[in-house]
Amino acid sequence: QVQLVESGGGLVQAGGSLRLSCAASGGTLRNRAAGWFRQAPGKEREIVAGVNWDSSPTDYGDFVKGRFHISRENAKNTLYLQMDNLKPEDTAVYYCAAAGRFFTDVGTNPVEYSYWGRGTQVTVSS
Repeated sequence: QVQLVESGGGLVQAGGSLRLSCAASGGTLRNRAAGWFRQAPGKEREIVAGVNWDSSPTDYGDFVKGRFHISRENAKNTLYLQMDNLKPEDTAVYYCAAAGRFFTDVGTNPVEYSYWGRGTQVTVSS
């Protein structure tokens, strides 16, 4: 069973940056597809960025528009999300997720991910 713990959220002004981290334990993120999702109050959970099992990046939400970058550091068993030029509409709880199977790519639907963190709040002030 893989446990995921997010960190790095907080309050930032519009135009600022944050780097989210997702530390895995109880299992490895290596060779698993993984991703970041977010959910704002009253809205559905949506994909922010995903990475394939071989660490090739894929699937950025339309709203990202080059502002965010997902990466993985296998040696630290950690997934990252670098967020630049943040906007007030980026305010949400951000979740880390990982696929249940190795060597299997998944899409943008949250139901395709087996493991989830509890989330970290990101608040962007105008």
